[in-house]
Amino acid sequence: MPAKKKKFYAYFVPSSGAKAAGAAGKQGITDDWAVCEEFVSGKAGARFKSFDSRNDAEAWLKHGAQYEVKAAEPAPRLERGIYFDAGTGRGAGVEISVTDERGKNLLHKVIAAKGLNRFGKHLLNNDDATNNYGELLALSYALVIARETHIKKIFGDSRLVIEFWSRWRMKRKALPEETVALADEVSRAREAFEKAGGSVERISGDFNPADLGFHR
Repeated sequence: MPAKKKKFYAYFVPSSGAKAAGAAGKQGITDDWAVCEEFVSGKAGARFKSFDSRNDAEAWLKHGAQYEVKAAEPAPRLERGIYFDAGTGRGAGVEISVTDERGKNLLHKVIAAKGLNRFGKHLLNNDDATNNYGELLALSYALVIARETHIKKIFGDSRLVIEFWSRWRMKRKALPEETVALADEVSRAREAFEKAGGSVERISGDFNPADLGFHR
């Protein structure tokens, strides 16, 4: 069995009264998630993100621990399409994002304004929701938006959702009923989307314009 790929966790915890990213505070890099979690858990304004290399983690901190800062490698030219993601980076719970290739928010097309936060994202009102459930829900909205706007390509960075849960592949007995029901709904919608000439493809989280930052 191949060795598990090493991850580096960068964290930034602002000092009391310094809420802005890049303000004075405690920051660091560790390859142990438990250590990172101990630093950021319950801390107001804490920001954290995982990287495949220490250099990328250092660059993120150097640029002010902004979630919008991606890996150091050049970004590819993105295809016209709809991009989705879910994340917990802001520390308020699972949040979902759907954008176009330029990062322009699209959730307002299917969710009323009161259901969106000031970032144009949707925060799940469920403390038990997982990030994977959020990814699945984000794809469900992306499929609706694609149908209404006649866009033929959807992109996301979740292998679990794209290759399994949206293709009728899941361990039903091991998952909550709500997740299974949503997976079935998304699988049906995806089948119809693809029969009409659409496609759902994976993209690196480093370059996903809908990216919400940290993914454990």
